Amino acid sequence: PFPLLSRLEAADNEVAELGADIAALPALKSLDVANNQLRELPAALADCPRLKEANFRGNQLKDKRLEKMVNGCQTKAILEYLRAGGRGKGKAESAREEARKKKREKQQKKDGGDGEQDELEEASRLLVKVLHVSENPAPLVVKASLGVKDVRPFIVCCVLKGVNLKPGNALKRFLSVQTKLHEDICEKRTAATIATHDLQLIKGPLIYDVQPPDELKIMPLGRKEIKAKDLLRQLQLEAEEQRKQKKRQNVSGLHKYLQLLDGKDNYPCLVDAEGVVISFPPITNSEKTKIRKDTRDLFLEVTSDTSLQICKDVMDTLILKIAELNRFTLENKEDSGSDNESDALRGPVNLNPSQNVQLRNFPLVVEQVRVVDTDGNLKVLYPSKTDLTTVSSLLTVIR
Repeated sequence: PFPLLSRLEAADNEVAELGADIAALPALKSLDVANNQLRELPAALADCPRLKEANFRGNQLKDKRLEKMVNGCQTKAILEYLRAGGRGKGKAESAREEARKKKREKQQKKDGGDGEQDELEEASRLLVKVLHVSENPAPLVVKASLGVKDVRPFIVCCVLKGVNLKPGNALKRFLSVQTKLHEDICEKRTAATIATHDLQLIKGPLIYDVQPPDELKIMPLGRKEIKAKDLLRQLQLEAEEQRKQKKRQNVSGLHKYLQLLDGKDNYPCLVDAEGVVISFPPITNSEKTKIRKDTRDLFLEVTSDTSLQICKDVMDTLILKIAELNRFTLENKEDSGSDNESDALRGPVNLNPSQNVQLRNFPLVVEQVRVVDTDGNLKVLYPSKTDLTTVSSLLTVIR
């Protein structure tokens, strides 16, 4: 009825329901329905292609997780949650979600978006080559044990080659991107957790397993080897100390994630062929496989106790962000000392436009990694043909 409406303000108005026909507002960018009597948010909100700002605070929603999200998360995370149909929905919901997704894509094509924005996105496209398992002479495999099913069932992995972390602040930017993703799309690690490793320091095949807290040993980033039970106790004490010193409730660092393991008899871990625990999600990964400035090949891992799709969405975004960082590093010729290899990578100082395009589209190679069960049956292959589509507007994938 109002296809050109871009701003809708209805705060403090005793609104009791938002109809699914809200999806018929393709130009809607801002929505404020704070302090009303809403009990539910329609999934159709996720079909508004331009919606960037939404305020749902002060409504007593039936879905308590969603209520927490509307008070603390960005609009994008809330829409993603609605798009996925909330937690634990069945196949019918998945089918509806698929239909909504197609409708959304159709609307965006019809819309054409802002001309300037489209040009900007086209100019920003990055190139990523996917290396199929069959083309790889020594593909890495992850074997998932039966025990993870009840603890943290979902894991997605891949190998990323061609990253340049040597120049200037490239490594610092890489680590801060991870932190930001943990806060945003991973919803403070409650939805998913990312771990990044130096591929050269990993001995495959890997096992995704569970171990009791007093048996699981890991050398956490920046610490000495310790049992998981003792690490959590140590972090708990540090958190208490931090609260006392700063006289406030909020804690930072790893301490924020301790409650995610409450009540678990076994803890999830990723173990290499030498029996070394290289990852203990959602808490930390190992000093042994830590990313350094001279790391070129990465092993990426995303785990979740929520859904496989969340793992894939997070991995898609992670690869996009690393591709953007890689391009930024190459274009902004930061000093990397007397390292000939990275000097060669940075290319000539005076670039003509065609060279600049080649530089901008510097390709990364993503190697597929299979996760199999204990009998060797395939559980998940990433990236499959349907993966990396959520970021396709900014990424060109050569398969």
